[in-house]
Amino acid sequence: MATTADIRNGMCIDIDGQYFVIIEFLHVKPGKGAAFVRTKMRNVTTGRVLDKTFNAGVKLDEVRIERRPFQYLYQDDMGYNFMNTETFEQIPIPGEQIEGIQFLKEGDIIEVQMHAESGQILTAEMPTHVILEVTYTEPGLRGDTATNTLKPATVETGGEVRVPLFIETGEKIKIDTRTGTYVERAK
Repeated sequence: MATTADIRNGMCIDIDGQYFVIIEFLHVKPGKGAAFVRTKMRNVTTGRVLDKTFNAGVKLDEVRIERRPFQYLYQDDMGYNFMNTETFEQIPIPGEQIEGIQFLKEGDIIEVQMHAESGQILTAEMPTHVILEVTYTEPGLRGDTATNTLKPATVETGGEVRVPLFIETGEKIKIDTRTGTYVERAK
């Protein structure tokens, strides 16, 4: 059990059976009345952000969450199968729990947040940037560089991303998995 005095960024708490991560907080001591803590929290399963105010001294259920690296192996009817890189245990994770899944290829390492006691998977995060090969894109027109024009391109995982006109089929590009946008040519 923790109190409002123990609140810190990144702390995970249990409210009515749902897990929330504290994004930011502020201890407020008004000139008149009791002190309170204003927080901004993200629901771990849905990703929704919630503003909540706690009175000073309220007890909170702190949840211990562990972050572990998992390697992507293959996909089947159970979901996406991953292997814990430390224990070699294999687990399926539904695609809905992984952001940027269209840029996931075999062998990629993702960060999985797990409830420490029950082992329940809360979220799975792709690396912020991945390097993938362009498998198909229309050829760009020569001299059409006056504007910042983008064209669609398909990458090796089957995902689609918009790239500048100078990118050709077979080139490797760096993609931001959070937004699904082109960053730069891979070096």
